[in-house]
Amino acid sequence: MGQKVCVIGLDCVAPELVFGLWRDRLPNLRRLMQRGVHGPLESVIPPITVPAWMCMMTGKDPGALGIYGFRNRRDYTYDGLAFATSRLVQEPTVWDVLGEHNLRTIALGVPLTYPPTRINGLLVSGFLAPDTDSEYTYPPELKDEIRTVVSDYILDVRNFRTEDKDQLLGDVYAMTERRFALARYLITQYSWDLFVMVEMGPDRMHHAFWRYFDPLHPLYVPGSQYEHAIRDYYEGLDAEVGELTALLGPDTLILVVSDHGAKRMDGGICFNDWLIREGYLTLQRPVTEVTKFAPELVDWSRTRAWGDGGYYGRLFLNVRGREPQGVVAADEIDALKAELRSGLEQLTDEHGKLLGSKVFSPETIYTHCRNFPPDLIVYFGDLHWRSVGSVGNHSIWTHTNDTGPDDANHAQHGIFLMARAGELNGPDRLDAEQAIRANRREGLSIYDIAPTILTAFGLDPPNGMGRAVIQASLAARSDSAYSADEEAELARRLEELGYL
Repeated sequence: MGQKVCVIGLDCVAPELVFGLWRDRLPNLRRLMQRGVHGPLESVIPPITVPAWMCMMTGKDPGALGIYGFRNRRDYTYDGLAFATSRLVQEPTVWDVLGEHNLRTIALGVPLTYPPTRINGLLVSGFLAPDTDSEYTYPPELKDEIRTVVSDYILDVRNFRTEDKDQLLGDVYAMTERRFALARYLITQYSWDLFVMVEMGPDRMHHAFWRYFDPLHPLYVPGSQYEHAIRDYYEGLDAEVGELTALLGPDTLILVVSDHGAKRMDGGICFNDWLIREGYLTLQRPVTEVTKFAPELVDWSRTRAWGDGGYYGRLFLNVRGREPQGVVAADEIDALKAELRSGLEQLTDEHGKLLGSKVFSPETIYTHCRNFPPDLIVYFGDLHWRSVGSVGNHSIWTHTNDTGPDDANHAQHGIFLMARAGELNGPDRLDAEQAIRANRREGLSIYDIAPTILTAFGLDPPNGMGRAVIQASLAARSDSAYSADEEAELARRLEELGYL
């Protein structure tokens, strides 16, 4: 039997919960920490599902992929936004490279795989597929087999921004159970070298239930019936991971990863209302009630910049000769971006406290920029605040979400755990806590995953694919405790959640 690699992707799982707060409640993940290596995994900028998972699977940054979010500009017109699909992915994935060496992959639920493409193996598209009546699998006939295995396969819970929490809980659990049931079926019934899956449930749970367990959340509800909803789901997720890994051969290399983490959402910054207030954006006429931003509302002859809503902010300049009615001259761009950066970084909350927003220029954070990148990327409140794109809000600060109830935003670090399946057998070690501390790694990046997978198969990653290879074994450390910096960072994260 040759080398196998199993990648279990858990969207949005937070390191401070797995490695800290609930570690002793998650025996299967804890065993991975004891027997292998683990640590926080730095995500892409911005840390969102699309494009993060495909950045992980290609080793390329969002600029190189030309994918900057769920929706991207098709051109430099004002209304040319389109949802990202697999057709935008022009860089080879790990399964493309493995296929060239006659190695087979089963890919289950990886975002940005719809519509499905031909691979050497099996592919079940991710959550952006429209429904299970669509052609969402490769080969196409696989979808009929899925119906016989799990009946109603669930691509995603379609309404996680809802007040009907009981319905949502049932939907998330059903989705997770059926995805893992299908995973167990596929890995036992088909030959494969690489198996990679992504489960969306943790992300949906965080957005819907974070307020109920985090005492620092502005909408925290003490003693709620949903106080332990996320914790209980993590415990169920850990059990699913245990069932799946128990089916793997002893030499299989297991990676458990998340594309980003999560943190409480304190509120939203009404991006376009701020731009209006500061004189960068002018509407055709005043808007006095909350209205979805639309190009026809704007007086483009007097507008220098506009923004887009979401978990992070995208700012676009109205550049002369680029946009249809551009007014910003080429030699004014750098000064205007610096001016906007300064203003955004000085934003406070409604009480005058500095938010600590971060502003990035795509050309300085990406290797290169394909397609139509935003001119600036904004983390409002270091992602404790989201970007609200609507206009007509009564304040630039809001504590209601214009797209429905949402408790959490994404955080810059997800999780990474890696061990051989054969190392997980047997009782817990007597020095388990020492082992966990000794096995912790810092400085891991989402861009390390693709080269690590390929190297496990004895293959050299193509030029430009990823950054570093994460080794499965640890060099000896002079002590078995966290370093002072590591201890301080873990304490900071737990204190932020109100548990220290």
